[in-house]
Amino acid sequence: MARALINAPAAARAGEIIEIRTLITHPMETGFRPGADGKTLPRDIISRFTCRYNGELVFSAELFSAVAANPFIAFHTVATKSGVLACTWEGDNGFMESASVPITVIG
Repeated sequence: MARALINAPAAARAGEIIEIRTLITHPMETGFRPGADGKTLPRDIISRFTCRYNGELVFSAELFSAVAANPFIAFHTVATKSGVLACTWEGDNGFMESASVPITVIG
């Protein structure tokens, strides 16, 4: 099981631009590298990342084999109202991991 982390402010003012930083542990095997036996290792990457703020999509990204292991993704959004930031990572071999954090909007 992968370990997913989301770093976001616990509270923000209404209309404030906030930075969201995410990190997930994943080997991100490209499918191009040979293993110890000389055979190509099978591809195993995270191919899609999405973040929803109170159910509304605020950021998404498609990832490809050139992305490093343990991908770090940072982006900004506007704090509108209190709720939940929910992030999902999807990948090869049925991989799916989700994590969420609450955010309180003041004013």
